[in-house]
Amino acid sequence: MAVPLVIIRPEPGCSASMAKARAMHGVEVHGFPLFEVAPRSWETALPDRYDALLVGSAMVFRYGGPGLAALKSLPVLAVGEATASAARDAGFAVAATGSSSMQAMLGELAPAHHRLLRLAGEERVALTPPKGVTVDERVVYASLPREMPPELVDLLRSPAIVTLHSAEAARHLAAECVRHGIRRAPLRLAALSPRIVAAAGDGWGEVASIPYPDDTALLALARQMCQDPLPGAR
Repeated sequence: MAVPLVIIRPEPGCSASMAKARAMHGVEVHGFPLFEVAPRSWETALPDRYDALLVGSAMVFRYGGPGLAALKSLPVLAVGEATASAARDAGFAVAATGSSSMQAMLGELAPAHHRLLRLAGEERVALTPPKGVTVDERVVYASLPREMPPELVDLLRSPAIVTLHSAEAARHLAAECVRHGIRRAPLRLAALSPRIVAAAGDGWGEVASIPYPDDTALLALARQMCQDPLPGAR
């Protein structure tokens, strides 16, 4: 019997991932957003000081607010197709879409854009720009953690697969399991990157990740794990 799949990313991503997972059939899907995204006040920048925007999350365009309007003349370097799609929907031109980490994209694409403005959330990966490239930052949103609801606590006391879309989510899940006395061994994690796996810590029944940031690929991995209740048997 397949074990349930639990999605904990914030909305609207949680509902979008649940719809994709249910369309795969044969998966019992539960959604519990453990984060609430909120905008942050930020000082916009003069676009003529930069060659491009560096963006790693669609949340930037959903919660960036009126300050984004002044930057629409700048092309976007987006990490992942979801971010690129959100940029286009917001009226931005996308110059390039990375298929791995932001650091890797920075090394591959940024040399053509020497002055970058990074728009990001409060929780973000530190970057090392290539020689000759500068990266300024503006924090435009924050993901605020929520406590686990009782229904999720009960669900995680039995075997389950949990998808992790960020290192922040991995750390919060681990902390909430400690707070509620939930054993890690029956739980298995499907993560959007190896870095997220590392943030989750040890003691889980199984951890797996995909090599590039794509929600559909992550859910396909999670579905495969759900069909096999025995860690290591895949």
